[in-house]
Amino acid sequence: MPEVLVLYYSRNGATAALANHVARGIEEVPGMQARLRTVPPVVTVVDAPQPAIPATGPPYATHQDLLECAALVLGSPTRFGTIAAPLKHFLDGTSSLWLGGALAGKPAAAFTSTSTPHGGQESTLLTMLLPLLHHGMLLVGLPFTEPALATTHGGGGPYGASRVTGADGGRELDADERLLARRLGRRVAEVAAQLARP
Repeated sequence: MPEVLVLYYSRNGATAALANHVARGIEEVPGMQARLRTVPPVVTVVDAPQPAIPATGPPYATHQDLLECAALVLGSPTRFGTIAAPLKHFLDGTSSLWLGGALAGKPAAAFTSTSTPHGGQESTLLTMLLPLLHHGMLLVGLPFTEPALATTHGGGGPYGASRVTGADGGRELDADERLLARRLGRRVAEVAAQLARP
């Protein structure tokens, strides 16, 4: 069964929760399955080696995950209006895939979480899409035919799904944020399924 890789970094769980809704949308498409993967944190000083497998949550991503999947949905919290260092570090290590054109022609999308409505959602999504363009991936967004884009009081935009957690991180995903994350996952899976047809 074709799989869509949902690859994300989440330090406090906000981006992980959004990733789960993206995965649900992927699995709404008959014959498509989500593959959830994360990346390890980046630290400047390592006292002890990081475990090869995280204690909780999905496994760490490898280049093999990128090769095997029919599409990619990339997720990161916003860090000063851009992608978080652990996910950027993983992407920076994909030069061998870029040299061989391994990801060219695969659909891709992005999602993010921020603490405030104007915390850099759009700039983060755009910075996440740039390496995907360099890989030759086919970008999928959320069109304004999605009515929730006009009514959301939280996250969500044409560049991808997003959420607002509040300054204390306690704001739950609202109905529009959940819906738009699912719709993004479903759109990517639908494009991947169409591309896979003979």
